[in-house]
Amino acid sequence: MADAKPQPVDVAVGILIQPNGDVLLGQRPAGKPYDGYWEFPGGKVERGEAVIDALKREFVEELGLSIHSAQEWCGVEYVYPHAHVRLHFFISRDWSGEPQSLEGQAFAWQGAVGVEPLLPATIPLLEWLEQIRHDPKALAG
Repeated sequence: MADAKPQPVDVAVGILIQPNGDVLLGQRPAGKPYDGYWEFPGGKVERGEAVIDALKREFVEELGLSIHSAQEWCGVEYVYPHAHVRLHFFISRDWSGEPQSLEGQAFAWQGAVGVEPLLPATIPLLEWLEQIRHDPKALAG
């Protein structure tokens, strides 16, 4: 009998876009896999939790931000050496608060993304994101 493949871990990921098109990236803290890598903020979806609720919870816990609304954008599965993840990306232009480093992580608003290294699953999304980040009507609804 073959070993069952582990189910991917669902992760809610938020892309906050400011009116000027800048997006928020966070740096993974020391002690976590890929520490020092930059990514869009988010975190694991708990059992029985809706993905959008996980997104809102993670942004409060990690950054002290309240997301008022977000549109589902895309989903990406990625297999890292330490985990198989299913990333659920949401775009939000509607939140309140200023980002705070509540888990000791660095963060940065980026126009043309210039921070490195980037988490591998993040890299392919940047080109897609470039097509919509300056269009306030993109994903409106």
